[in-house]
Amino acid sequence: MYDLIVIGSGPAGEKGAAQAAYFGKRVVLVEREAVLGGASINTGTIPSKTLRESALHLSGLLQRGFRDVVHDSTRDTITVDSFLHREKVVVGEERRRVVSNLRRHEIECVRGTAALRSAHQVHVSGPEGERVLEGEFILIATGSSPARPEGIPFDDVSVCDSDTILRIDVIPKTMAVVGAGVIGCEYASVFAALGVQVHLIDGRTTLLPHIDRELLRILIGEMQNRLGVTLHLGVEVLAISRDSDSVTLTLGDGRSVDVEKVLYAAGRMSNTPSLGLEAAGVLTGKRGLIPVNEHYQTNIPNIYAAGDVIGFPALASTSMEQARVAVVHAFDLKYKTDVACTLPYAIYTIPELSTIGLTEDDCAQKGQACEVGRAFYRGNARGQIIGDVTGMIKLVFDPATLRLLGVHIVGEDAAEILHIGMMVMQFEGTINAFIDGVFNFPTLSEGYKYAAYDGLGNLARERRSRSGGPEDALPTE
Repeated sequence: MYDLIVIGSGPAGEKGAAQAAYFGKRVVLVEREAVLGGASINTGTIPSKTLRESALHLSGLLQRGFRDVVHDSTRDTITVDSFLHREKVVVGEERRRVVSNLRRHEIECVRGTAALRSAHQVHVSGPEGERVLEGEFILIATGSSPARPEGIPFDDVSVCDSDTILRIDVIPKTMAVVGAGVIGCEYASVFAALGVQVHLIDGRTTLLPHIDRELLRILIGEMQNRLGVTLHLGVEVLAISRDSDSVTLTLGDGRSVDVEKVLYAAGRMSNTPSLGLEAAGVLTGKRGLIPVNEHYQTNIPNIYAAGDVIGFPALASTSMEQARVAVVHAFDLKYKTDVACTLPYAIYTIPELSTIGLTEDDCAQKGQACEVGRAFYRGNARGQIIGDVTGMIKLVFDPATLRLLGVHIVGEDAAEILHIGMMVMQFEGTINAFIDGVFNFPTLSEGYKYAAYDGLGNLARERRSRSGGPEDALPTE
């Protein structure tokens, strides 16, 4: 009898299992694939982000100021082997890290496909035969897979999803990416950086609707003007047909697009169909998502679920924390009882985006008064040194209390430097934290200080325009 049975070895499964084992619980982890790490390590987060770095280096885009554009000859000098080399190295290292972590916590790993037989029993069918595991608690962390709708002629060579695109044998001259969500935008910018002529197609009229609109304008400008991506927004794909050497997409606006390769990246499905959830009475919803409460409990009290399998935000970072909270609640450990209410979000496009908290639009919808402050990389010494002159740090704050409400960044290291603002928000701090602090020089992080100064200046001008009197005595740059 195990204390905890974990199904899935992605970020949620690994960290949930380790959390329970840390507190002395007997844990077994079931994984159906031949390697550990789930989609995050093997087909999702780690590979796509590594490919982004490979594209930046191989294309010369990191040589801003020395090499202003991607030369037409770039594609001819980049091989698939050189493009995928670093991805293979990093994925291998991450797999070894997971194995080491599970061994260190003395977690038993079982290879095979898991199916619930009851609220406490899991049947496993694998290379070494079949067995039934019994556990006090079960954590479902099986993740998600790319949606493959009927009518899309996937052959995983010329028409791929976000998993099979990693098995390309040649870098194409032309590509269509269907779906302008996070995955679609990331891969569109990566391949465009390599000199591929990319068409990004989505039925929605904008990219990434949850992202601050100013950041989006910068991203769209860079994708179109610097990378050469052709956007087809507000346009549905009516049909995709393959022939011997090309793929034709028929669009809802009457046009057609002929390309060598298609990446279909429009949605994901939870990996629940083979789990036998009905045998234990676990409910599921749309796209196989498992509904949970604030403790990540399903409708069956001893069965928990975390990560992509429960839906939004479906991030590796949040999946880890959800699983830890679930395990702590299951065993009443009095340790980590909830996931932070404000979560950082990073999108590894070119340029990089990162965001946390409220946008101006969010504030308007909530009836929350707000003011903003901006600092542009072009006015930052570090920004000039690295040649990133289109980046921006944007602060959203309460004009009455100066409390920081949101941080939105586009540009180099956006995902990293966002955490400075995140920590201020976590402790309900104000933009004065940036003014009072001392930042290394030259750094991009120093932009926080000048974004705060800009915000105070905007606030002073706003007060002056309302009162008709002199500006308040607020600090200036």
